[in-house]
Amino acid sequence: MDADFLLIRQMKQGDEASFDVFVRKYYKDILNYCTYHYPDREYARDITQEVFVRFFSGLSGYHYRGKTKNYLYTIARNLCRDYLKKMRETPVEEWDACGGEGQKENTMEGVLDKLTVEQALKGLSEELREVIILYYFQELKLTEIGDILHIGLPLVKYRLRQAKMQLKNCIEII
Repeated sequence: MDADFLLIRQMKQGDEASFDVFVRKYYKDILNYCTYHYPDREYARDITQEVFVRFFSGLSGYHYRGKTKNYLYTIARNLCRDYLKKMRETPVEEWDACGGEGQKENTMEGVLDKLTVEQALKGLSEELREVIILYYFQELKLTEIGDILHIGLPLVKYRLRQAKMQLKNCIEII
C-alpha cells in the first residue's frame, strides 16, 4: 500500500503522530512554493501553515487518489492568489509598513541576481509564471504540474516553452 494512503488513514483515525509525520513530509516543499510567490518569508510561513490547517479541516471528506502533494499545492496556489488579490487592494505605504520589503541578501551580486529573476518573473502572465515556479523551483514533473493546474500535458509544455522564451527576452533586456 502507498505510504500516504496509510498516513491519511491513520490521521482520520486520530493518530497524532501521523499528523506530525505528514507535516514534516510536505512542509518544506509547500513553504518553498509559497516563498517563490512572496518576498516576505514570514508571510510565506503563514500561508504554508494555513495550507495544512485547511487540509486537516477537510480531512474527513478527503478521498485519497494518490496525489496528496498535488492537492496541497492546489490549496497553496489558491491561498497565494487570494493574498495577491488582497495585496492589490492594499495601499503600497501600508504594505511597506507591514514588512513587505523582503529578505536582504549579504552580497550586492546576490541582490542583483534575485532582483533580475523576480523582475523577469513579474513580467510573465500568472499562468506562465506558475508553470516556471512549479517546474524549476519546485522541480515537479510536467504531468504533476498539469494535475495541479488542472490542464493537459500539451498545454503545460506549451506554457513552459512560452515562459522560457519570454524570460530569455526579458533577462536580455534587463
